[in-house]
Amino acid sequence: MRKYLAIYAIVATAVIVVGAKYLLKENARLENNNYALIESVKTYRTKADESAASVQVLRLKVGEYEELRAADAERIRKLKIKLKRLESASKSVTKTAVDITVPLRDTVILRDTLRLHDTVRLFRWRDSWVTVDGVIDKNSVSCSVSSVDTLHQIIHRIPRRFLFFRYGTKAIRQEIVSSNPHTEVVYSEVVSFR
Repeated sequence: MRKYLAIYAIVATAVIVVGAKYLLKENARLENNNYALIESVKTYRTKADESAASVQVLRLKVGEYEELRAADAERIRKLKIKLKRLESASKSVTKTAVDITVPLRDTVILRDTLRLHDTVRLFRWRDSWVTVDGVIDKNSVSCSVSSVDTLHQIIHRIPRRFLFFRYGTKAIRQEIVSSNPHTEVVYSEVVSFR
């Protein structure tokens, strides 16, 4: 009988220790999620004058993601990807704004049918990231603007600190850098799955 009580005590102690560890980890995850939801996106410029943003990672379970981000979950399902196989999902919003002054040039168009001369004004401006082409006709303006951008997304961990020692993981952050100098990173969000 004492043998069974001893085994029961050892098993009960092991269950309590494992449960306490799980609760501590879950509590730390929820605390980090609260901080990630409260904290706004930090935007800054790099030394190369590139727009960058920093945001803390939100760590969710698949069920929480389906409940809190239903539209995103539906979009992922439409791609025929199972939510349980996701590692992380991120969303970034950028805005490109360029102020341009372009000289106009006249172009003569000959029409064969009546031998009429028609004049339109053309303009073109481009740099490494943005191209603008346009035509100004008598009573209309048509313009084509195309912009190319590369977003570099880096996800890294921030260790806990005690005096000069670094250990474990305090938080996970995402850094986003835009290579287009005309682009500003407006919003970013990243969700990591357990």
